[in-house]
Amino acid sequence: MRFKNSVSNAMLAGGIAALGASAACREAAPVAAPPVEVYVADVVVQDVPEYLDLVGQTAGSQDVEIRARVEGFLERVNFQEGTFVKAGAPLYEIDRKPLEAILAAAKADQATAEARLAKAENDVARYTPLVAKQAVSQRELDDASAERDATRSQVEAARAAVEKATLDLSYTRVTAPISGLVGTTQVKAGNLVGRGESTLLTTISEVDPMIFRVGLTEADYLRLVRRAQARTGDAPQPVEGIELTLTDGTRHSHTGKLGPVERAVDPTTGTLGVQLLFPNPEHVLRPGQFGRARVLLDTKASQLLVQQRAVQELQNLTSVAVVDSANKVSFRTVKVGARVGRLWVIEEGLKQGERVVVEGLQRIQDGAVVTPKPAPAESPQAASAATPAGEAK
Repeated sequence: MRFKNSVSNAMLAGGIAALGASAACREAAPVAAPPVEVYVADVVVQDVPEYLDLVGQTAGSQDVEIRARVEGFLERVNFQEGTFVKAGAPLYEIDRKPLEAILAAAKADQATAEARLAKAENDVARYTPLVAKQAVSQRELDDASAERDATRSQVEAARAAVEKATLDLSYTRVTAPISGLVGTTQVKAGNLVGRGESTLLTTISEVDPMIFRVGLTEADYLRLVRRAQARTGDAPQPVEGIELTLTDGTRHSHTGKLGPVERAVDPTTGTLGVQLLFPNPEHVLRPGQFGRARVLLDTKASQLLVQQRAVQELQNLTSVAVVDSANKVSFRTVKVGARVGRLWVIEEGLKQGERVVVEGLQRIQDGAVVTPKPAPAESPQAASAATPAGEAK
């Protein structure tokens, strides 16, 4: 009886051990991992504008230095510094009294010379018939004629002195020669100006239109000229619609056009000076401001673009992860072009209709099967700048 119980217990223990071994074998079997979820986006087809970005500085279309043209003590400053003044507006007044005295003396000298001339002419008129009657000698008539001619020259000199004194007196009232922004005054009331030199008083800048000076490399100049030489019929097409972005990131409310170009390339810098003209009726722009001008050179049709997040850069090589119709990943080297907004132009390596991974690149490898999910679409904005590949925005 005991033998049968022992055999039963042994068989039971062996069965339990076999079941445990079977369960352990089932738990150790590998379980296939699900495909990695990634976000993908379609390759975008878009017309891409090609811009030329130029950094430069503003200047007035005219910068006129206001200087004292006569010597004297400055009596009055008649303008508020940094404001807009119209042509002919009074700016300075210089003490007039010394020049008024000079003018009065010049007029007196002129009157004296004219009186002498009248006497000399009378003498000639009186001596002429007397010479015919031999009442006076020919020498006396010749002396009277010479005196008349000399006195006539003195009258002309006196008149010139009066004109000069009148002109100098007018210079005591300094007015604005042009309309524009007036700078700070270099002298104050009570200063002596004009002694030995034409003292600089202030500067006026004509700011509408405003000049934006830039330096072009020879290559950029040739690109700009080719656009300027584009023709519609027989008339050349001007380069217009130039945008100006200021240092605070705002855009000037008026677009500009191409202005004068320097005669020759500067051999020291290898650049060519160019002036861009921008309307400035609100006087927002001031001389000396820095900014960035953007010139539209061309529009490339039907370009392929992907989101910048989809592009990987490693050791000067750029690549994207393409997901095919079977959801299989293949890494592909591509050639990138310009950046447009948050998109990147792909010049070589992709085709229209393909999908690229934009999120989850770190979790996949070449040949892996993934579960793609659509990523939010991003499209280029017309106002976004196109910058060279590899250059940060």
